[in-house]
Amino acid sequence: MLAKLSQSETALSQAHFKTLTHFLVVLPKSENFTRTFPGEATLRNTFKRRNKKFTDLIDEPIAAQTPEGKLAAWVMLDAAKNRFEQLTSMRKAVKLLLDESPQVLHISVHGDAAERKLEAELAVYCAWLNGAALPTRKSKSDAKALKQILLFGYRAADAFAAQRAIAEGNTLTRELTLLPPNDLTPRTYRARIAEIAKEHGWKRAEFDMKKLREIGAGAFVAVAQGSHDDDAAIVRLTYAPRGAKRRIALVGKGVCFDTGGHNLKSSKYMYGMHGDMNGSAVVLGIMHAAARLKLPVAIDGWLALVQNNIGPKAYKQNDVVKAINGTTIEIIHTDAEGRMILSDTLALAAREKPEVIIDFATLTGSMHVALGSRYSGIIGNREEWVQRAIVAGRDCGERVASFPMDADYDKPLESKIADVKQCSADSYADHILAARFLSRFIDERPWLHMDLSASESDGGLGAVASDVTGFGVGWGVQMLAG
Repeated sequence: MLAKLSQSETALSQAHFKTLTHFLVVLPKSENFTRTFPGEATLRNTFKRRNKKFTDLIDEPIAAQTPEGKLAAWVMLDAAKNRFEQLTSMRKAVKLLLDESPQVLHISVHGDAAERKLEAELAVYCAWLNGAALPTRKSKSDAKALKQILLFGYRAADAFAAQRAIAEGNTLTRELTLLPPNDLTPRTYRARIAEIAKEHGWKRAEFDMKKLREIGAGAFVAVAQGSHDDDAAIVRLTYAPRGAKRRIALVGKGVCFDTGGHNLKSSKYMYGMHGDMNGSAVVLGIMHAAARLKLPVAIDGWLALVQNNIGPKAYKQNDVVKAINGTTIEIIHTDAEGRMILSDTLALAAREKPEVIIDFATLTGSMHVALGSRYSGIIGNREEWVQRAIVAGRDCGERVASFPMDADYDKPLESKIADVKQCSADSYADHILAARFLSRFIDERPWLHMDLSASESDGGLGAVASDVTGFGVGWGVQMLAG
């Protein structure tokens, strides 16, 4: 539940100033700000002590205690900077206040009408994202969710509906990703998805293990068969607004825990593998936001839910399995399980002939090596969609970089005993090889693959202050709305 919002076009009054405890002042870029604003004397004294100037607030927001004992933060927004930089600056400012877990946050925006609109949108969005309560199992915790935002200086007729919907979707994604693996198994995840689908009125269909074996989804089943509990499934959700003229498929990798299988991960790299279901959570976050905004686009969400466990029935190197589209696959490495479950899920999605298929997955370590955690990688089979993806990332502040997928990359995937190798025994360019492998299962439909190297970033990223970022939700909504 996000904080309640109250809005006022008037400036923060002295009466309100007496009752507040935490307040954020957002100023437009100015070399020498001459207009009055809340806490002005405190800020000017702080500048004098630190030998700072006004424009330093663009990159380094400042917090200080006022003589009345209130905590204030000031930030300056540069409209010429890109959206990622603006969100980063605003997140830093908001965090200075939210670190004290206030129940109420006052926000005061300044400048002309256009400046105040932009400032309010970014400030409220960052406050909603970072004021939300995330899962914790601590017996004692001082952290409390933000309950109310009081905005002064601007009023949005729609109460910032887009910002709220995306913040809700992002928060849902982070909540699911943070759940420990003994809480979020394929079985319990399916139950949670059923609740979400019921809340929104989405159609839901489950392909359980019995059904997947019947229809020949051998790639997915190969990964799932190592688990003691036969609870893996592919879940299809459908958001179908009246009058929708477009249909898009979103596919999410949902590995609730990844041991690596027989090619067992070391403890260092197995720790945190409960988050390997992040791609499926991103799909749910996008669909939640799209439904809240009533976007006129039909969406089929395909969630591949499984665990990659080790055991006597687990798949192994040199196995050959057949995917649902008839492609035979030679297993090279059991820790390349994500592309296995996605192959059958993509093939099912392609049968419905959507306008475009977009899949989300924490898929390869090589994408993280290539980009770090500041960007996520995009690979696609249509240049038009790749360019749209890059522009969407720039516009929403969730940045993506594209990579090639030329046919000559297929050489390392050639198998002597099957149609294709699952991966190469060598590690080079594995993010590209994974995309080349997945492209065999999309029936040549327009397709984008997002490798979520930015799903987790130490200290946060862009608008989000938590290490788990929810990256992809804002980008997905931008793509759907564009």
